[in-house]
Amino acid sequence: MSEQLAPLDIETLYRHHHGWLVGMLRRKLGNRENAADLAQDTFARLLTTTAAVQPREPRAYLCTVASRLAAQYFRRQALERAYLDALAQQPEAHAPSTETRALILEALEAISRVLDALPQRTRAIFLMAQLDGLTYPGIAAELNVTVNVVQKAMIKAFQHCYQAVYQ
Repeated sequence: MSEQLAPLDIETLYRHHHGWLVGMLRRKLGNRENAADLAQDTFARLLTTTAAVQPREPRAYLCTVASRLAAQYFRRQALERAYLDALAQQPEAHAPSTETRALILEALEAISRVLDALPQRTRAIFLMAQLDGLTYPGIAAELNVTVNVVQKAMIKAFQHCYQAVYQ
């Protein structure tokens, strides 16, 4: 049966490793403010975890959790930059309002979260088909898999997206 990490355990982890974690994230992110935010998010994630966590190597465990959060941060930043770049290329008369921009960014982040829940290969296949416009045989050749694997991955991706929207 799984249980949450006791607050004292997280407090101990925090006291012993928070400074180290911020430093590691600062080197990865290049700025102390974002590093501090992600370090806090890492410990917040530990507070809400339902798995019993008693790592033998606390720094390795914290590094894994923080690295995953940093990857999400980088994906979100790339998504926002791509959207803002596309927006900057539009004529001013066609540019959406600030409210519409916020709604679009929120929708893009929701889509990103749904796609992030897919296995990596399934997500890659889905994006190659939907964004790059590749055919199933083209994707199969690119990834060195069979067309049947591509078809099954697409079915899985569409089912996942459908469930995320309608259930």
